[in-house]
Amino acid sequence: VQLQAFGGGFVEPGSSLRLSCVASGFSVGHYAVGWFRQAPGKEREFVGAIGWSGKIYAGSVEGRFTVSRDNSVNTVYLQMNSLIPEDTGVYYCAVRDRFCSRNERDYAYWGQGTQVTVSS
Repeated sequence: VQLQAFGGGFVEPGSSLRLSCVASGFSVGHYAVGWFRQAPGKEREFVGAIGWSGKIYAGSVEGRFTVSRDNSVNTVYLQMNSLIPEDTGVYYCAVRDRFCSRNERDYAYWGQGTQVTVSS
C-alpha cells in the first residue's frame, strides 16, 4: 500500500489549490481516504475524508474544501477554495478500512505530505 500526495504550493489568500493523493496497492473506492494537515508548531488535524459512508469535513474547512475521488485513476482529491493563511501546513492523505474517521489513529497508511503555504 502506497499513497503519494502532491499539488501543494505557495498561494495568496483567496486562491484555490487542488491536492491529489495517488494510491497504489488498493482501490480507493473500497476504502476510506482522509486528508490531514499539520501547521508549524501544531499537532496534525483532520481536514476531510471520503469513504463508504460518504464525506465528512472539519468545521474549519466546511464549505471551502471538497474531497472527491476518481476510481479510474485511483486518486483522491482535495479541492481547496478561498484559502486563508490558517490553511497553511503540510497536507497528508491516509487510508483506513471503509468508513471515514476524524481520528488519525484510525488510519493505517500515510503518504509523505505536500506543503501548502497561504500568504500575501
